[in-house]
Amino acid sequence: MKILSLELKNFRNYRRASVSFADGLNVLYGENASGKTNMLESVYFSSVFSSPRTTKDKEMVLMGEEVANVKLVIEKKYRKHTINIQIDAQGKKKVAVDGVPVSRAGELLGVLGVVFFSPDEMKLVKESPGERRRFLDIGLSQQQKNYFVALSRYNHTLKQKNNLLKEYRQASNVDEMLDVWDAGLAKEGATIVARRKEYIATLNDAAKKFHFILSGEKETLSLSYESGANTDCPAEELEKNLLSALRASREKDKELGYSTVGPHRDDIKIEINGKDARKYASQGQQRTTALAMKIGQVVIYRDELGEAPVLLLDDVLSELDENRQHVLLDLVGGFQTLLTCTEYKLNNPATLFEVNDGNIKPR
Repeated sequence: MKILSLELKNFRNYRRASVSFADGLNVLYGENASGKTNMLESVYFSSVFSSPRTTKDKEMVLMGEEVANVKLVIEKKYRKHTINIQIDAQGKKKVAVDGVPVSRAGELLGVLGVVFFSPDEMKLVKESPGERRRFLDIGLSQQQKNYFVALSRYNHTLKQKNNLLKEYRQASNVDEMLDVWDAGLAKEGATIVARRKEYIATLNDAAKKFHFILSGEKETLSLSYESGANTDCPAEELEKNLLSALRASREKDKELGYSTVGPHRDDIKIEINGKDARKYASQGQQRTTALAMKIGQVVIYRDELGEAPVLLLDDVLSELDENRQHVLLDLVGGFQTLLTCTEYKLNNPATLFEVNDGNIKPR
């Protein structure tokens, strides 16, 4: 999979821009605040229907303009696709794939696969479990439509249950209603947990290898699934175990006003040389771990679907020494990669683009 061309109109600081990308490494270099990250954001948005930087879509529209447009032409194994996105000043979106309107994220997911890394991605290691669940959900949803469907159903049911716990927990028939919601949560939750466990087991093997290389062969990474329910069981027993855990937590949930058990509370356990990286990892270890997990995600996508996603690396070189810069670019050499930096002095082959105040041109 690769991006052939990208056109922007009134997107962030781009009045108009058009660029054609090459296979392999594409380097976007220029001063800070020149628009490099904005270009990666437009690609990411075209893949997962959301921005990695803001929850307010209207912020992507150039100030003073009514509408922003993004047009991407991509090439996959069997055909090309064109993605057109329009965002208005109120944040409303219109999306079309090959001229056919798309109204839901699920219809866009999988058309263009991307994996994104920026300095903010270090929060994947140290911050709340929500960051790590988001990492899993985006990775799996891009690869498996049935996972996205199960996740959507689960989140909808969870919202209904939490509303019930908050507003009607004193009702005489609350337990009967909770039985209905818990059955739905257990059913969809079993699918989510089974897929996540499979994914993490595969990711563990890939990320461990990349982490060992990036750490100078000094550290061993280990990833595993962590749950408040008994999920260490065959897949066919997950639904029964989740339902038991939900019922066991019912009185606590009614007291707190929200559901405390299920995949919406689960986590990835991350260990470096046997120690919990979520508590003890240094900044350098966080960066190396997050990078290894992201590259592992690229490999899983390629192995699962038969073609690699596009890798987006935002300002990743600035905090790595020169040796690790070379190692990283060698590791991603087989993928189309868009990399941003202030300057590029490495001898790794690359197609260069200069970005300057919302303008981009090949060098």
